[in-house]
Amino acid sequence: MAKVKEICEEKLKGIIEELGYELVEVSYEKENGGMSLIFTIDKEEGVTIDDCEIVNKKIDPIMDELNPTDDKPYTLVVSSPGLDRPLKTDRDLSRSIGKEVDLNLYVKLDGKKAFSGILKAYDEKSVTLQTEKEDLTFDREKVASIKLVIKF
Repeated sequence: MAKVKEICEEKLKGIIEELGYELVEVSYEKENGGMSLIFTIDKEEGVTIDDCEIVNKKIDPIMDELNPTDDKPYTLVVSSPGLDRPLKTDRDLSRSIGKEVDLNLYVKLDGKKAFSGILKAYDEKSVTLQTEKEDLTFDREKVASIKLVIKF
C-alpha cells in the first residue's frame, strides 16, 4: 500500500502544484467494501468542489497510465482537508502563524496533554505557542496534533 502512495505522490505532486494546489496527502485505504485512492489537496483560500473536479479530471487519465495498483480496482477521490484538519506540514504551520490553535501531546506534560494558544513559531524540532500566561515550546516529535481553532 505504501508503494501505491509513493508512486502517486512522486508522479502527480508536480502536476497538482502546476494547477495551483498543494498535495497535502495521498492515502490508499479500504472504504465501503472497496479500495479508495484519496488525494487531499489544499490552497490558501480553501478548496471548493470545483477545485476537486479540476484536479480529478487532470489526474484521472494519468492514473490510468500509471496503474499504481497493478490493475486492482479502486475509486479515485480528490478532496479538501477540511477546516478542522491537523496542521502537519511546515507549509500548514507557516500559514497558521499568529492564529489560535489547539495542540495535543502524546504524553502528559505537567499533568496536561492539551494546550491552546497562538501559534508563535516553529522549526524542524519544536513548536511554540503563546498562551495567556507564557510562551510554551514543545518538541514536535511529542506533538500528537495541532489544529486551528474554528470560530463561527
